[in-house]
Order: sequence, then structure tokens, then C-alpha cells
Amino acid sequence: MDYQLKDKKVFISGSTKGIGYAAAKTIALEGAEVIINGSSQDSVNTSLENLRKDTDSKKISGIACDFSKTEEIDALITQLGSVDVLINNVGIFANKDFFDTTDEDWQQFYDINVMSGVRLSRALMPKMKEKGWGRIIFISSESALNIPVEMVHYGMTKTAMLAISRGLAEMTTGTGITVNSVLPGPTRTEGLEKDVPEDQDFENFQKEFFKNDRPTSILKRFADPQEVANMIAYVASPLSSATNGAKLKVEGGVVKYI
Repeated sequence: MDYQLKDKKVFISGSTKGIGYAAAKTIALEGAEVIINGSSQDSVNTSLENLRKDTDSKKISGIACDFSKTEEIDALITQLGSVDVLINNVGIFANKDFFDTTDEDWQQFYDINVMSGVRLSRALMPKMKEKGWGRIIFISSESALNIPVEMVHYGMTKTAMLAISRGLAEMTTGTGITVNSVLPGPTRTEGLEKDVPEDQDFENFQKEFFKNDRPTSILKRFADPQEVANMIAYVASPLSSATNGAKLKVEGGVVKYI
């Protein structure tokens, strides 16, 4: 399918692995100019090498930026200049009991998961308005709607993304810009695979997870990052022009409402 993304300039935060990497690969295969991001130059270099092999694209580059450091964010924004598509994907997560989660923990999650998208959107959206076209996509989570008791702090950040995304969408009236959120569910990323106990195979881990942790899932398996990337690529494209201010679920039916 032609997503009409050829030569569009696309920046994806947190894209050296997982959903971000899959989105970068999918969009690069559409002929877009893709800029990936990781917290270290080593992670960026490794992913660039892999992406170029996977796509045979000459239009892929990368910028290292640790989103916990404002000076690095400022430098990133200066390097970017302007983009056609901004995908706010960078994020951290960790299971931690509410009563053991410190003020510093809450602040760290808020700064990286929420303020990264705020800062990038604030800097790049005005330039989209000047051009009369653009896409901003926040990668939220089903945890925005089903706050997980094992990481309330994480769920809070994903809910905040929905509010910001909808608010920014209201500012795009009469323009060619859209702002949307994509809500993945449990997805088989490198981070997830690290949580599999050494004495348990993945299939049993998956079965137990959906029995005990996400019993409302209809899919009853972890999504592949590519399945989420397919939605992201569509929302990033000119083809999605009538979709604005939406929360688009790719969560296997975990969220149990109409």
C-alpha cells in the first residue's frame, strides 16, 4: 500500500528498538526521510546500521538525545529544524508498588514520558502550521485507560498524553495538521522479553500473563511491534486526513468498552 509518505521528513523519538524501530522501518520503506533517536550514540549507530540493512534506504539518520536532560532536548530541536511528521514514542516503564514510588520516580516518568512530547510539539508544531501540513502522533497505551495497579505512575503519564494530544488537535482547526494518539496493548518488545523468568518459556509466560494480568484481552497474545507500526504509518500518512483528535487502539481488545 502506498501511504504517500515519500520524501516526508519524519522524526521518531525512542526508536532504536521495539515499536519505535518497527515504525521507523515501516515508514522508511515508504520512501520517507526518517530520523531515529536513542538515548546514546551507540544505540543510535547500531539501529541505523540495522535499519539500513532492513530497508536499503539512504534517507535514514539518527540523533542521540537523553530526554531527561533539557540541554540535550534543546540541541535535538535545533538539529531537527522542522519535520513533517513527529512521532512521540520515547518512554520508560517499570513495575513498582505505589507506596514505594518516590517523588523523584514520579518526576522522572513525567519528564520523559510526558514532557518529551510537550517540548517537541511546542517547538515543531508552529513550523507545520507555516507549511500548512503535518502529523503529530503520541504513542500512548491501553494503560492510559486501564491504569495498571503495578505501575500507577506509568498509567498516569499515558493518560496525560491523551489530554495533550486532544488539546493540540483542537488547535489545528482549518489546517492540514492532525494530532492523534495510538494506544498499543501488551506488545512483544525487547523490554518485555527481559521480564520472562529464566525458568519459564515464552509461551507459558504469555499464557499466564493473559490469564492473570490482562484477562480481558480478546487477542490473548502479545502483539508484534509491526502490528502497531502499521497503524502508526497510516496515521502519519496523508491518507488519514479525516482522523484528528482520536485515540486509536491497537491493544487486542484489552479495553472492555464500546
